[in-house]
Amino acid sequence: MIRCLAFALSLCTATTAYGQSCGGSFSGFVDALRQEAISRGHAPDRVNSFFASVRQDQSVLQADRRQGVFQKPFTEFARRLISSGRLNTGLAKSQQYDAVFERIEAEYGVPRGVLLAFWAFETDFGGFQGDYNTLNALVTLSHDCRRPELFRPQVFAALDLYQMGDFDPARTTGAWAGEIGMVQMLPQDIIDNGVDGDGDGHVDLKTSAPDALMSGGKMLQHLGWRAGEPWLQEVDVPDTLDWSKTGLRTTLPASEWAAMGVTPRLGQIRGDLPANILLPEGRKGPAFLAYPNFNVYFEWNQSYVYVLTAAYFANRLEGAPVFDAGNPDPGLSDGQMKQLQEKLAARGYDVGKIDGILGSGTRAAVQDVQQELGKPADAWPTPALLNAL
Repeated sequence: MIRCLAFALSLCTATTAYGQSCGGSFSGFVDALRQEAISRGHAPDRVNSFFASVRQDQSVLQADRRQGVFQKPFTEFARRLISSGRLNTGLAKSQQYDAVFERIEAEYGVPRGVLLAFWAFETDFGGFQGDYNTLNALVTLSHDCRRPELFRPQVFAALDLYQMGDFDPARTTGAWAGEIGMVQMLPQDIIDNGVDGDGDGHVDLKTSAPDALMSGGKMLQHLGWRAGEPWLQEVDVPDTLDWSKTGLRTTLPASEWAAMGVTPRLGQIRGDLPANILLPEGRKGPAFLAYPNFNVYFEWNQSYVYVLTAAYFANRLEGAPVFDAGNPDPGLSDGQMKQLQEKLAARGYDVGKIDGILGSGTRAAVQDVQQELGKPADAWPTPALLNAL
C-alpha cells in the first residue's frame, strides 16, 4: 500500500547531473546513484558498502503492476479486509497498548481507532511486514520509469538511515514499494516522523509497537490531521438529494447536508465542519459523510476503496455499528469497467490508466456523463450506463 500522489510518466528520457534519471543499464544507473550520494557528502567507502549488495528485483515490478484487489466494490472489499478476528485483535491491541494510544492522542490528536485500522491493514498488526529487500525494491522502482521521482529520493533517505545505524542494506526487508515496519513507512517518513516510543534510543518500526504507533501518529499529524474532529460518519440520504453534489468534488458545510435531509446513523452531524457525501456504490448503497480529516487518508494511500475502508474500520474500532450495505444496482465486471474507461477516455475524460479500477477520476467522469444522459448522477457505473454509452 503506497502513499503517493499520481506522478507524471514521461521521465524515461529525462537526465540529471548524475546520469539518466530512470531506465537504461541497471549497473550504470546504480553507478549514477553512487556518484550522486558522494556528491551529497557521503564518504565513498560508506556509499560503496551501502550499494554493494543491491540487485534488480523483477518480483517488485510484478507486484507494482498487479493491484487487482482495488478493483473490488467497497462492500466486498470491506468485508474481505474486516473480519471478526481482525476486529477482536484490534480491540485487544487497544487494551494492550492503552498507555501508548493515550499518549498518541494527547501529543498528536490521532484517535486509536485510526492507527489500529492502519496497523491491521498494512501488516496485520505486525504479523506480516513484507519480505522484499528494501534497498533492492527502492532502487528497482527508481530505475523503473513509472514513478522514479517518488522512489529515487527514498534511496538517499535509506542511505541516511544507514549512516544512523538504523538500516541494513542487505537485511532490511519490508513491502514491495519500500515501506518498512508495522505501519509501513518509507525511509523519508521515518527520518521526518520517526519516534522512539519505547525509549531505547532507536526508532525501530519492525519490532517495537510503541515506536511504530507513535511514528504513525506523528506522521498523520504532519499530513494534516485535525485533533478532536471526526473523519467519517455513516448517514442515511433522502431520495430527493441532488446526486450531482455527491462525491469528493463538492464540499459543503455539514449543516447544509443536514438541511437537505441527510441524517446520521450514530451521533450528531458536525454542522460547523465542511463535508462531502460519499456513495461508494451509488445512491442505493452505503452512504457516508466525509469530514476534512478524511482527506488525510489520501496522503497515506491513493486508493479510494482502501481509504474509505480504513476510515470505516477506524469507526468500527471506535464502537460504530456495521454499515448498512443497502441494495445497490449491480456494478461492472473488470472487463466492463475497462470498456467504460475506454469510452470515457474517447469522450475526452481523464480517467488515468485503463485498469478496471473505479478511482476518483473515473468516478468524476461517470458522474458527468450521467448528468449528460439525464440519469441520477451518483458516480456509480452500471451495465445500463455502459450500454447507453
